[in-house]
Amino acid sequence: MSGPAVHPVEVPPQTTEAAPPTVRMKDVPGMAGTVGALCLRLCQVVFAVVSLCVMATTSDFPSVTAFRYLVAAVGLQSLWSMLLALADVYALLVKRRFRNSGAVSLFAVGDGVTSTLTFAAACASAGITVLIGNDLNKCNMNHCSRFMSSTAMAFLSWFAVLPSFLLNFWTLASR
Repeated sequence: MSGPAVHPVEVPPQTTEAAPPTVRMKDVPGMAGTVGALCLRLCQVVFAVVSLCVMATTSDFPSVTAFRYLVAAVGLQSLWSMLLALADVYALLVKRRFRNSGAVSLFAVGDGVTSTLTFAAACASAGITVLIGNDLNKCNMNHCSRFMSSTAMAFLSWFAVLPSFLLNFWTLASR
């Protein structure tokens, strides 16, 4: 019969050296405080403002709830994206990145909320636009081309917000 064998292990010698420095995560193009993030933010602002202006210049948008929702959502999106674009400009000027988990959490939550609102508003407006244009055949009495343009710009704004949200969320989750 064999019994358990005990193999002695030597204890490593005590050292008084400091711990090695921690390795910082590499900057992902598009994370907050980079040139990629600034480009994404500027695209978000441009598309949201164009969508807002096109929809707001039509005379009959207040009569449809989905169009009013689109104006509110892209208005909020343009304000949020403009504030974060200014924060990115500041970070680039002082040559620092946003590594504070509180700031990155705020960016991720804000991007998540505004992207969800923008996507829902764009989908609702697209549904109403299809209803007016294809099902009711009343495009000659309405501003269908403007409604379609505004809805398309809202979708493009959402396409620009989505990478920002995913990169901020990834940065937050990789801590």
